[in-house]
Amino acid sequence: MPIDWISYKDAARCYHAGLVLYSCGNLLYRVHGGISALTGMQSVIEISSIIATPSETQSKFHHLPNYTPPLTNNTLFSRDGRMCLYCGNTFKYADLSRDHVRPVSQRGKNTWNNVVTACKRCNNFKAGRTPEQAGMQLMAVPFTPTHAEYVYLRGRRVLADQMEFLKAHFPRRSPLRMRVEAVVNKALINREREHQSD
Repeated sequence: MPIDWISYKDAARCYHAGLVLYSCGNLLYRVHGGISALTGMQSVIEISSIIATPSETQSKFHHLPNYTPPLTNNTLFSRDGRMCLYCGNTFKYADLSRDHVRPVSQRGKNTWNNVVTACKRCNNFKAGRTPEQAGMQLMAVPFTPTHAEYVYLRGRRVLADQMEFLKAHFPRRSPLRMRVEAVVNKALINREREHQSD
């Protein structure tokens, strides 16, 4: 099961400590160490894009039925594809804000199922009202991501093999699964067009 992102240095430590049960995906790094006085050979650790380590306690914690990933603005904005769920436009992270569908002033909670990404203009217009009270319509229903989806949302540059691994752990009807598949299909179509034009 996907647990978290780690740096290549942490991965190298896991390899060195013998904590890597198996690795899959593509080779990302070759870390060269010192030269052995006994053999004259330089040590090399090859780091793959996905490694499995024994981490039963983390695995059990993240997959409890009532586990909810922490809510941050960056992961919220990633969940909604950096799109304002009121006007439908896509923005930079700095131009987005967290909107409570049911406002806190009306006893709305700060939970994944009650917050959406909004541009600052739409959020200011909606103010302390519900979408119905403000005459605004939500373009998508907010949802709580699973842990695998949360790991994906926290990734900056998710490689293709890592995406396949994570996607295998997404629920079948996940809105993120559908969005990722649409992006992958678009990339494949663009790649085919480039090859045809060459």
